[in-house]
Amino acid sequence: MLTKLLTLFTALFLFSGCASLTKEATAKIEMEEFRVTSEPGIEIYVRNKHPAGVSKFASDKTLVYVHGATYPSETAFDLQLGGFSWMDYIAQRGYDVYLLDVRGYGQSTRPAQMQRPPTESPPFATTQDAMRDVDAVVEFVKKRRGIDKVNLLGWSWGTATMQWYTSLNSHKVEKLVLFAPVWIRQTASLVQAGPGPIPAYRSVNMAQAKARWLTGVPEDKKADLIPPGWFEAWAQATIATDPQGAAQNPPVLRAPNGVVADGQKYWGNGVIPWKPEDIKVPVLLIKAEWDQDTPAYMAQNLFPKLTGAPYKRYVELGEGTHTIIMEKNRMLMFAGVQDFLDSNFKPEK
Repeated sequence: MLTKLLTLFTALFLFSGCASLTKEATAKIEMEEFRVTSEPGIEIYVRNKHPAGVSKFASDKTLVYVHGATYPSETAFDLQLGGFSWMDYIAQRGYDVYLLDVRGYGQSTRPAQMQRPPTESPPFATTQDAMRDVDAVVEFVKKRRGIDKVNLLGWSWGTATMQWYTSLNSHKVEKLVLFAPVWIRQTASLVQAGPGPIPAYRSVNMAQAKARWLTGVPEDKKADLIPPGWFEAWAQATIATDPQGAAQNPPVLRAPNGVVADGQKYWGNGVIPWKPEDIKVPVLLIKAEWDQDTPAYMAQNLFPKLTGAPYKRYVELGEGTHTIIMEKNRMLMFAGVQDFLDSNFKPEK
């Protein structure tokens, strides 16, 4: 009962602040795109948005985002829904915002394994590979802007990448946002590669994607959860990032299986390869109540283990799924994360 009351209070608090936070910002936004070398033969796609005419940003106004297990960054974090994306929303509030695609995803290098049938190669794009890609981008941003640290934001599998990375590199991180955080799994994963040895990659069609999206949503809430046209806009943009998969019938998105292998080896097997206590920066854990990909027990079990954080928050949002950022209540997510990023809070001494 207490948890429900706290969740309701948090949602009401955030909603009361949405009136000012959701007003259309007047700042004009500029976009730039880059390819950053992670290691020989691996080029990482990077997109940047920032207020027009501004080229000087402090560490606390700089953010790097990484995606989850299946879909690339740009078709969620920078998808124009209702006239603006989450990336726009943050940039319009004075931030220098970056997204990246891990190798094998989106516009980053597609390794040679993706040109062959998936059963001919082992899984690739593991969490450690993703950490190397993130570090290459973090170093690129630091050098480009002449700063020492950045804020990090990860979604789903991206929270495993960002937790592990920050536990080893807190000196490079200002704040850490974990949207739908990963921790030791007690229930079956919704990301499956099928029976037998794990192939190099898996193929997902949009019917499968929507079924996964709506897992856990009460039947009477499904019809109006996603505003009209939003799923279709996301599906079209996502499929377009993989021309080879888009040419199939039905069209599919191919996604690397390094995350599936890591899930079986680590958090699906009761093992966490990083030490949460080594994360020495402020941390926000934020998720939605109907999320079945990363259920509430994950965030609740991780939260007390973040003993090295100067301070931490756990926020649960009502009536949303793992993909709340493209649903009717997305502004609760945007507002909750923005409040944490903007906060100058310091614990009393």
